[in-house]
Amino acid sequence: MSTDRRPIAVLASSTFAFTICFAIWMMFAVLGIPIKSKLGLNETEFGLLVATPVLSGALVRVPLGIWTDRYGGRIVFFTLMLACALPIWLISYATQYWHFLVLGLFVGLAGGSFSVGTPYVARWFGKDRRGLAMGIFGAGNSGSALTKFAAPAIIAALGWQGLPKVYAVAMVVTALLFWFGTYSDPSHKSASGESFAAQMRVLKDPRVWRYCQYYSVVFGGYVALALWMTKYYVGEYGFGLKEAALMAACFSLPGGVLRALGGWISDKFGAYKVTWSVMWVCWVCFFILSYPQTTMSVATVKGPMDLHIGLGPVVFTLLLFVVGVAMAIGKASVFRFIADDYSDNIGAVSGVVGLAGGLGGFILPIMFGAIVDLTGIRSSSFMLLYGTVCVSLVWMHFSFKPQTTSPVAAPQPSAKPLLKAA
Repeated sequence: MSTDRRPIAVLASSTFAFTICFAIWMMFAVLGIPIKSKLGLNETEFGLLVATPVLSGALVRVPLGIWTDRYGGRIVFFTLMLACALPIWLISYATQYWHFLVLGLFVGLAGGSFSVGTPYVARWFGKDRRGLAMGIFGAGNSGSALTKFAAPAIIAALGWQGLPKVYAVAMVVTALLFWFGTYSDPSHKSASGESFAAQMRVLKDPRVWRYCQYYSVVFGGYVALALWMTKYYVGEYGFGLKEAALMAACFSLPGGVLRALGGWISDKFGAYKVTWSVMWVCWVCFFILSYPQTTMSVATVKGPMDLHIGLGPVVFTLLLFVVGVAMAIGKASVFRFIADDYSDNIGAVSGVVGLAGGLGGFILPIMFGAIVDLTGIRSSSFMLLYGTVCVSLVWMHFSFKPQTTSPVAAPQPSAKPLLKAA
């Protein structure tokens, strides 16, 4: 009896394609720095520049998820990649701030590939392996680290105008490789007969809103930090562009690659228990990272003694690495919730939740810049993230507490391991 190798081929090709799409989606994290210098942008304007592709990538996730349910992931993914190639190329010819913003909106469509690939990959695997498969696909988030490794070298060799041209060619080649390396299965178009309004009824389910909030932290926060950290290292510690990008990759790389580990852990221990643990790890790390560089003078019997309190680049990077690992696992665990609870409408629900995460990734960099312009404190970005994690922890506690205390409440399948432990 022959073994069906199509699921593995679909998973491998989709993960590679998503990695390239994510690298392109995040390219302003590096490209934005020479553009900021060229145009003389302030922190808020820089935040808007790097976040603009995230906005369109978020807004398009819902329709892309629905089209994937209706038409199939292969054709939607392929068409999306080809549609992004020209706007990416045209960035090389942009000269004014609004040029970059408009083109950035079109480039951001590449970020919507997540809502295509997630349901496309998930339907090729059974429930016992779905969390791991979705985690492996989600590891394409490591494209953010790929940009930090490749973009500075390309800019050094070809100038900043060369980076969009290289990425445009890469997108076309990736689209062709994806098309010839994947398959279609008509039976996966489970929602093809439902209207848009019918699929959007999921918004009445409070669980969807919970998952949106969780994902806005673990994915929105990841995207925001991936966009912001290169510039943070340049401003806070005085690194050059290449060195700053490599240091920032210590967060981006585990935050993407280890998503597969998060899928496996979620399969083994349950989505709720894993997500709860992730939020606590982020809460502790963000609290420490929030502390600004501080110099104080203490009166002693021998006279004033000056003290400096602050994180050096090594400790800062280690903490950021831990956050990256936690967010990678959390991104997978949130989508394990969705795979368990909405297997028949996963495209629409993943689109909605992905939209929430993308909007978080759009709003946060702008808020980072605005807060820095207002306060002058760079670590204020982590203060903001600390607050968002607090909201998640409180919401999770009060949402699931009735299920753990009521003897008649039926726990969700994905939360069962935690409920038994409690």
